[in-house]
Amino acid sequence: MASNKGGRKRLGDKKRMHAITLRFNGTELEKVKTILQSYNLDFGKRGTVGPFLRKLILNKETVKEKRIPDGISNLSYQINKIGTNINQLVKVANHKNMRSPNSNLEREMEKTSELMLELIEIINVKNQK
Repeated sequence: MASNKGGRKRLGDKKRMHAITLRFNGTELEKVKTILQSYNLDFGKRGTVGPFLRKLILNKETVKEKRIPDGISNLSYQINKIGTNINQLVKVANHKNMRSPNSNLEREMEKTSELMLELIEIINVKNQK
């Protein structure tokens, strides 16, 4: 004779071991409550929200048409990396320019003063003749 063990059946590989926690703000929670009410489910009753949301999510089919193609996704990733590199270069350039903001002006002034000295020498040489 087989003995009836009774109790809960073993789930085996169907056991749910992974948890996802959802947090809702006030308006989102009200929307969930209205959805539950439209299915005549009680939000306050224990064990109704989780199974309902699980069935709602898992029984929906995904729309593959709205997904971004992998090539475009990779392209946007590469463009973001290039933008990051450009931002880093601009930041370094601005930082170096901040340390000596008049470096170009100083070079131009040196060139101008050299040219002025040459002109003065040329004028002096011409006046001596």
